[in-house]
Amino acid sequence: MQACSESQHPSERLAPFAIPSAADPVLNDFLHRSSDLLCRWIGSAERTGPVPLMRPLPEVAPGLEGAGVESLLSDLQQVMDGAYQPSHPGALAHLDPPPLTASIAAEMVCAGLNNNLLAEELSPGLTGLEHDLCRWFCHRIGLPEGSGGVLASGGTLSNLMALVSARAALGSMQRDPVLLCSQDTHVSINKAARVMGLSEDALQTISVAPDGGLCLDALGERLTTLQAQGRPCLAVVATAGTTVRGAIDPLSDLAALCRDAGVWLHVDAAIGGVFALSTSHASLMRGMELADSITLNPQKLLGITKASSLLLLRDRTHLRQAFSTGLPYMQAPNGVDHGGEIGLQGTRPAEILKLWLGLRQLGEAGIEATLSGALQRRKAFASMLDPNKLTLLSGDLHLLAFQAREGGIDAAACWSEETRQMLLSHGYMLSRPFYGDRFCLKAVLGNPHTTAQHLSDLSDRLNASLA
Repeated sequence: MQACSESQHPSERLAPFAIPSAADPVLNDFLHRSSDLLCRWIGSAERTGPVPLMRPLPEVAPGLEGAGVESLLSDLQQVMDGAYQPSHPGALAHLDPPPLTASIAAEMVCAGLNNNLLAEELSPGLTGLEHDLCRWFCHRIGLPEGSGGVLASGGTLSNLMALVSARAALGSMQRDPVLLCSQDTHVSINKAARVMGLSEDALQTISVAPDGGLCLDALGERLTTLQAQGRPCLAVVATAGTTVRGAIDPLSDLAALCRDAGVWLHVDAAIGGVFALSTSHASLMRGMELADSITLNPQKLLGITKASSLLLLRDRTHLRQAFSTGLPYMQAPNGVDHGGEIGLQGTRPAEILKLWLGLRQLGEAGIEATLSGALQRRKAFASMLDPNKLTLLSGDLHLLAFQAREGGIDAAACWSEETRQMLLSHGYMLSRPFYGDRFCLKAVLGNPHTTAQHLSDLSDRLNASLA
């Protein structure tokens, strides 16, 4: 297909595939115009709301003839008009912060490279980059030599791969194993148990202490009971940042307990793990470095575009033991392993690029500022809420859940729903999780665009809702 010249109007001649012999002016124009749309959409966040009022429905099926540039740009605009807006200062409902600007660019380059992390020959430079950056994370956390990891498309998959690795390490002779976790563990652990085909009673939950962390005494008693029954424990799952409260399990004590019992310890640090990168706040994650496996999601606070999750293992060879099947149709790697041999995913895009470039953009100072800012906003917001009207659910991270102090279960359901809708009408989006025996409201204070003025206005409205 012949390329058009610079003088031709590019909107008429967008080729399905960019020409490989020179810079494609048509693609260049299309990408520039697409990025203009995106920048305008991000830049208009404060003039709309976190959730769009209208959700346009673009055409789904392809037409008989390929669409031109103008039509494609119109399609993109419709999708943007109906999208959730994480850059809005009132977007405080979930662990979905605004994206880092460098990570946005890296996402585009990743798509253009279209490399495949399945095998080294399909992503020669990027395979090495993934190995090296995982080792850097291991070093910063404090894992020993021989540790390493792999990227995955989300914490659910990272947790699943960790538990598959634990089962492989346990050995095939161990039948009907049990998986222990706290009652506040993320739902992905339940999914993992189902996918792995564990028995119906394999996933056993342990009560939490008043601070939201897993109760050590109860865990110790359960391990003793399992040993007496002759039933193996596949793994203990600790959580470093529970979904509602942001609570952290007692990681150091759990590691000691698991070491004495000879049990694999997995830490789901999808929410809190990045705090180990901070010199000021690394103590929050103390003991995480003693785990056998760790899930860590930079997308949840550092602004790495989705999806960005890492699975890190104390002994990297467990990944090969669990997932290697051989790739006879590929050349042997020059490095450590093919990417498809150390995880559940085969074909993988080069998601390492947006994580690496995002961290390069932030630098040590930017990482520190992002993490400290989130904790400071949480502390400030908590101090603004009226303790006579609201009960705060304690936690150590940048999440703050709270319930109406007075009233029963039905009153809590009514207040939380009506208040959430009222706040949405004023541009604030909080989530409404069910915790314990009732609904509560939750704010995630990881949005750097949320100012002290926003928090003051939000807290005033919350306090007034219970007048």
